[in-house]
Amino acid sequence: MSDEYLNTHENLLTLIGCTPLVKLNRITENLKGQFYVKYEANNPGHSAKDRIALHIINKAEKNGLLKPGDTIIETTSGNTGFSIAMATTIKGYKCILAVSSKSSQDKIDLLKTMGAEVHVCPSDVAPEDPRSYYEVAKSLHQKIKPSIYINQYFNELNIEAHYLSTGPEIWKQTQGKITHLVACCGTGGTISGTARYLKEQNPNIKILGIDAYGSVLKKYHETGKLDKNEIYPYKIEGLGKNLIPTATDFSVIDKFTKVTDKESALMARKIAVTEGMFVGYTSGVAMQGTYQLDAEGEFDENSYVVVIFPDHGSRYMSKIYSDKWMKTQGFLEPEPKKINKKLNNLTK
Repeated sequence: MSDEYLNTHENLLTLIGCTPLVKLNRITENLKGQFYVKYEANNPGHSAKDRIALHIINKAEKNGLLKPGDTIIETTSGNTGFSIAMATTIKGYKCILAVSSKSSQDKIDLLKTMGAEVHVCPSDVAPEDPRSYYEVAKSLHQKIKPSIYINQYFNELNIEAHYLSTGPEIWKQTQGKITHLVACCGTGGTISGTARYLKEQNPNIKILGIDAYGSVLKKYHETGKLDKNEIYPYKIEGLGKNLIPTATDFSVIDKFTKVTDKESALMARKIAVTEGMFVGYTSGVAMQGTYQLDAEGEFDENSYVVVIFPDHGSRYMSKIYSDKWMKTQGFLEPEPKKINKKLNNLTK
């Protein structure tokens, strides 16, 4: 066998990035243009967050901020935490994570399986509340020495990771034909870094962000003001915010659209049965947003659209892929009750 087929690696971290671009076919047959997915579940940690975890940790090592045995602390809805836990296991660091209670039990169990110390924090409190996962992570960082706090929501390296990897990959994979990028916005690192690179290559590429109802990002983008009246609880993990992350560069985003919990969950399930892709909740978000943007007239027959699917469906087995959970949320119609045959006969 020739060397080109010896797909050998020093460790899993060398597999991060260079994810495939996959054409969508059945699910987009009624939409205008061509649609491709940047399939981030192909990363070894099954999400786009592998990119920022590795980049930020490598930078900290280069700057002398980390040595073996040190502790890495982070705020996460689950995916970044898993990527950090994977990297710390390989590199020999300790990992402590402050996790939102909105995160699926699947994600929380995965984090513990990877050896992380997990602190589950209420999702329905203000960012400045000492119980919020932001404040818990800060407190842990202050108490535990030596440690570093990744702080993905306010870390410019979050943007830089995607500027150096995701953006160039998409540009090369589309041979510069991309006309639109559709991406979810949570911390904002993925959409911002990718957009910065793509806009440098072609400023006419439209960057379309997806936000959640209950989040402040869309209105902030349009008005420059944080409206707390926009904030209310929602189910989607890793999307939207109740604060303004500095890891979001609003200047490179052309437009936002908002999606609902129900439509996004149902869309994720639709992706599985039409395209054979078992993807996460935010991938359903990205596809639902793409449908809405098409209805709003954003695309035409010449559009070459890249949609970022951030993670894998295995993280959501107890949520969007559970019929029981979906029915509890009112996202699926309950099955009709079976009528007792004897009782039915008596009524005839």
